[in-house]
Amino acid sequence: MSNFSVGFRTTGNVQILDLRGELDAHTAAELEAAIQKCQREQEFRVLVNGSNLAYISSAGLGVFMAFIEEFRDRGGDIKIAALQPKVYNVFDLLGFPMLFDIEASEHEAIRKFDTVAR
Repeated sequence: MSNFSVGFRTTGNVQILDLRGELDAHTAAELEAAIQKCQREQEFRVLVNGSNLAYISSAGLGVFMAFIEEFRDRGGDIKIAALQPKVYNVFDLLGFPMLFDIEASEHEAIRKFDTVAR
């Protein structure tokens, strides 16, 4: 069984999801539940911190795709920060940098929320 967890914290008006472990088909439902919690609480400015994310599969990436349009329609966004190089390579291989703001640091990603939306 793979290990995965999602931690929640807030900075200003941005909800931060701290991912830890391996995000795959067995654990994607946990990320989905975390994003749904943000929806229920009307938190549409979400930053996913991947500094402790060791692995992501296509099932994990699919969770991001399932929610991004609604978050943007609600005036928010899902931004991604601090990915380890091997995890970033998976995002990059599938073209995610063209669809999502993926920043090297959490600070830079938070700053992007204050710039003009895509």
